[in-house]
Amino acid sequence: MFFDVPRFHSGGETIHATGFHEEWGGKGFNQAIAAARQDASVSFLGAVSSSDVKPLKEFCSKEGVRAVLAAKKNATASAAILTDGTGETRVTVYAGAELTPKDVDGFAEAIATADILLLNNEVPEEVNLRASEIAVEHGVRIVFNPAPARPQPLELVSRVFLFTPNEFEERELGEVPCEVVTTLGAKGCRIRSTGEVIPAPRVRAVDSTGAGDTFTAVLAVRLAEGAPLHDACAAACAAAAESVAVCHVMSSIPRRSVPRLLK
Repeated sequence: MFFDVPRFHSGGETIHATGFHEEWGGKGFNQAIAAARQDASVSFLGAVSSSDVKPLKEFCSKEGVRAVLAAKKNATASAAILTDGTGETRVTVYAGAELTPKDVDGFAEAIATADILLLNNEVPEEVNLRASEIAVEHGVRIVFNPAPARPQPLELVSRVFLFTPNEFEERELGEVPCEVVTTLGAKGCRIRSTGEVIPAPRVRAVDSTGAGDTFTAVLAVRLAEGAPLHDACAAACAAAAESVAVCHVMSSIPRRSVPRLLK
């Protein structure tokens, strides 16, 4: 749920929103849609309320995403996103329906046959552990977007091919035995192993929600296609920059077939 506000709250202040919008979303979901719009073959595993299974499957089908949705008794996860006049955001998340390792077992074939497994921290740790275990068994590279930030078990960290944190999440992540590409907002991204900063195209930002998910998805698709890391990062920066110039998430995620900034 998106609320447009003139500025963020201070103390117990009440602020009146100037706009409201509602759509499907969530880190893994956004990344799945973004990867599909890059012409990748995408399978997505998520947990939702049983009442949301049908409309979500229909939405994913139209986007070219094969959705495996675990029906739960709890309400589907939701988020309230406040965006101020500069495009900055504040997000409050309700976890709602959550995946279990058993759900991952039912998705094992999709993981085993993938080029890359995308993980994030909006699912329980034990779910990421099980998914990563299957990926390692079948030689599948893992790209991990460690958001929201939380401590990671060494067992999981050791299996990751590449992390994509923002600057705050990078500090929480610390030293890891793999590559790290840190998103820097309007500045682009930084490759940890070389220290190189890949600049992002300049745009007028109106809403940064989902930009990190777009970045991670485009990076993963380019790597799956065999692009060098520098080139994959450049494409991801361009896509993320394009996304912040459009309000909300689903409408902002770029399509490869309709290039603007993205090449």
